[in-house]
Amino acid sequence: MSMAKMIDHTILKADAVKQEITKLIEEAKKYEFASVCINPTWVSYAAEQLAGTPVKVCTVIGFPLGATTSAVKAFETKDAIANGATEVDMVINIGALKDNNDELVFNDIKAVVDAAAGKALVKVIIETCLLSDEEKVRACELSVKAGADFVKTSTGFSTGGATPADVALMRKTVGDKTGVKASGGVRSLEDMNAMVEAGANRIGASSGVKIMEGGQSTSSY
Repeated sequence: MSMAKMIDHTILKADAVKQEITKLIEEAKKYEFASVCINPTWVSYAAEQLAGTPVKVCTVIGFPLGATTSAVKAFETKDAIANGATEVDMVINIGALKDNNDELVFNDIKAVVDAAAGKALVKVIIETCLLSDEEKVRACELSVKAGADFVKTSTGFSTGGATPADVALMRKTVGDKTGVKASGGVRSLEDMNAMVEAGANRIGASSGVKIMEGGQSTSSY
């Protein structure tokens, strides 16, 4: 797989304006990134602009805290798909996981998986920086059990981003059939290579162009 095909070209900051989204889309077309990853408000515009190209439209659900209810996450998923999203990255209920309420976490993920069934890939953001290794393993196991397509390290909006150690742990836990997405702080080709070597097969980054050109970005996502 080409490097570009592993990158979700991302803008998720709250103050992103249309001009920035348009630039992201044009860059994604040029480099043929896997997707653009944008907030739900931009999904219909991105889907319009990317029609007829191989670039997917990815959006985020329950983002960035994961603390909305399962019903809201399911509705948000259906709405995003209706607007043209073909990949959704949902945030788990982190507090529930830390409370050992695995049933709630499973049902939360499953609500999104069911809402997306046959229409969109589901990536589950577990927010590794807030979890112990034991919690990371449980989150990954629950994601696989619920039928998610990927587990993902981070929102990029908490206390830390992806690390090769977390990616390796996640890959070991989910095996070969589930994807692992590293996101948050992947700013250079060197960073990306470290994540891929650890087991990631998708990268979320706002630095996609810099990575392709072998440079480095100062962005946090």
